[in-house]
Amino acid sequence: MDKLHIKGGAHLNGRIPVSGAKNSALKLMVACLLTDEPITLTNMPNLADTRFLAQLLETLGVEVYWPKGDSTCHLNGAELKSTIAPYDQVRKMRASFNVLGPLIARSGHATVSLPGGCAIGARPVDLHLQALEAMGADLRVEQGYVKAAAIHGLKGAHVNFAMPSVGATEHAMLTATLAQGETVLENAAREPEIEDLAVCLNSMGAKITGAGTSKIRIEGVEKLSGTTHSVMPDRIEAGTYAMAAAAAGGDVTLEGAPVAALGAMIGKLREAGVTVEADEAAATLRIIRNGSRLKSVSVSTQPHPGFPTDLQAQFMALMSLADGTSIIRETIFENRFMHAPELSRLGADITVRGQEAVVKGVPQLTAAPVMATDLRASVSLVIAGLAAEGETVVNRIYHLDRGFERLEAKLNACGASIERRSEDED
Repeated sequence: MDKLHIKGGAHLNGRIPVSGAKNSALKLMVACLLTDEPITLTNMPNLADTRFLAQLLETLGVEVYWPKGDSTCHLNGAELKSTIAPYDQVRKMRASFNVLGPLIARSGHATVSLPGGCAIGARPVDLHLQALEAMGADLRVEQGYVKAAAIHGLKGAHVNFAMPSVGATEHAMLTATLAQGETVLENAAREPEIEDLAVCLNSMGAKITGAGTSKIRIEGVEKLSGTTHSVMPDRIEAGTYAMAAAAAGGDVTLEGAPVAALGAMIGKLREAGVTVEADEAAATLRIIRNGSRLKSVSVSTQPHPGFPTDLQAQFMALMSLADGTSIIRETIFENRFMHAPELSRLGADITVRGQEAVVKGVPQLTAAPVMATDLRASVSLVIAGLAAEGETVVNRIYHLDRGFERLEAKLNACGASIERRSEDED
C-alpha cells in the first residue's frame, strides 16, 4: 500500500492544470448504456474511480477503448451482454449504482448491487429508487441487490425530491431520457455537473430543459444517438489546489478552472485574507498569499451554489492555521469529520460537536504520521502536510487516487516536496 512523504514548509509557485471532473465523468460514462452508438469523452480524468467504472461497463458488454494515460475514452454499448452489476464491482464506488436506471430504460430489467464508496455516512439510495418507481419500475431489494423490471417500459412522472440529491437527480435524469412522456424533477440538485450531463445527453438527442435549476423537465425520446463530449473541469480539484496554495503560501495559477462554479469558495478565501484573481473568460484562478496570517472564517456546507461538502475537509485544514476560531458546519453528510482527529495529530486544535467542528487556529502545524479515511479527508492531510514543519507521512492514499489525477506531480511542479513510496520502501 502506497503512502506519501511530504516535506512541509515550502511555498508553492507556478501553474497547475485542472483535470476533468470526476463527479461529472462518472455519470457521462454511464450515458453510454442508453444508446447502441459510440460515445467519445474527452478531457477524461485518469482515476481509480473512472477506471473502476470502465471495468463495470465492460462487464455489462460495453466496449471500452481508453489507453492508459490517455484523456480520451471511447465507449460503445452496441450490444449489452449482461444487466447484472455485481457486488464486487459496485462496492468499490458509489456512482456505479447509477447504471440501474439506464439498464432498465434500455433493457427493461436490471439487477444491481447496493453501492459502496467512502465511509462518510449512510447516504441511502432511497431517493434514487423512489424516482425509478415513480417512472413505473418494479423494484425489490434482496440479499444486497436491487432487482428491477419495467416490462412495459418506463413512463414519464412527476418526482419531488425530499432533498436536492445530486446522485438521485442525475440518475433520474439519465433514466427519464428514454421514458415515454414528460418527467418533471422538482427540488432537483443544481450542481454544475448536472448541467454538464444534460449538455451531453441533449447532444445525444435527449430533450432536457432546466438543468442547473431546481426544476428539470425531460421529454422522453425513443432513441438516443452517439456523441463526443468534453468533460467539464473539476471544481473540487481546483478548490483543493487553491486551498493548498493558500495554506502553504506562494503564488499559484490554476489553468482551465471552472471559475463560475467556485463562487462560494472564492468568497471564503477572500474573507480569510487570501488574494484571489479570478478570470472567467480565461478560465484561470490565481491564488496569492505571501507572509500574512490567515483570518478565521466560519462556513456551513450547502447544496450548490453554497459551499461544497467536498471542500469542507480542505477548508478545515486551512482554518487550522488561521488567526482566531472558525466554526465549520457539515449539513450534507454525517460522519464527515473523520479527518479532524488526524489533523489534530499535526497540531491542529479541533473540537467536534455533532455536525459542527470548532477550529481554533494555531501558528504552526508539526509533521506526524497520519491516516487517510476517505477521499476528501486524505487530501486535507496533504494540505496540512504542505504547511507543517518537518516530514508528514500520509498512509492509505488509495483514497487519494480515487479522485486526484497526478496530485504529487502537479504540486511538486510548483515547489512542493512530495514522494510516493510503497510500504516495503520504508
